[in-house]
Amino acid sequence: MENDLAIEVKRFTDVRRDLGYTQSEFAKLLGISNTTADIERGRTKLSGKVVAELLKQFKINPLWLFGEATNQYLATSNVSVIPKVVTIDANENENMVLVNAKAAAGYPQNIQDTSWYRKLPAFDIPLPEFRNATYRGFQVEGDSMLPNLRPGEWVLAKAVESIQDVSANKMYVVVLHDAVLVKKLEKSPNGYKMSLISLNETYPPYEVDMQQIQELWQVNSKITFGLDATTETGLLRQLQESMEELKSQIRSVKN
Repeated sequence: MENDLAIEVKRFTDVRRDLGYTQSEFAKLLGISNTTADIERGRTKLSGKVVAELLKQFKINPLWLFGEATNQYLATSNVSVIPKVVTIDANENENMVLVNAKAAAGYPQNIQDTSWYRKLPAFDIPLPEFRNATYRGFQVEGDSMLPNLRPGEWVLAKAVESIQDVSANKMYVVVLHDAVLVKKLEKSPNGYKMSLISLNETYPPYEVDMQQIQELWQVNSKITFGLDATTETGLLRQLQESMEELKSQIRSVKN
């Protein structure tokens, strides 16, 4: 019997199952009375309203639904996650701006305010790994990424050019409209939402709309400082000492 069903009916059913909704839950989302059972049995045709809701809510391509296209989803908007502001030093090299936990609270609201960035400490790391890309330092707040990241540690993160570059095996600094978070990321099947995943299993994952993401930074290293690095001066001093030690090690290897 199922083989006799129209392609749009089969694909409608597949979409519901892939998204994990029951027939009654899916019906409620799409504005259908009771359940989607009659549609899935082929007794009721897909209305234009239902097709429009599938596009609006889940980016389902209407042409794919009726077997006229191979791409299941339509990207109806482009989400830009590139840095909104970068800073440079006197030699026109990009600085690595350091965003501590206190500053992170105001980061989303000041994300395009160049004067706000000037108030933050900035540092240039003279290593080739940190050239030809934009990096930013963020202080870890909370214990949601234990055991990998402890509260108060710093992550150095590289700017992500496209949200399509997200990897499930990496950690990211996610700048939302109301928060700055360090999480692992996983794209939803419809490419419309993003799951934010904590390493600490006491924190359940949750989804955000792609449009809520202002910037993305891929974490590539972390720095743990001593207790005296509680001020910006102490932080910069320890950064400078770490860099001098690194440069000494590099020189000794070359010699």
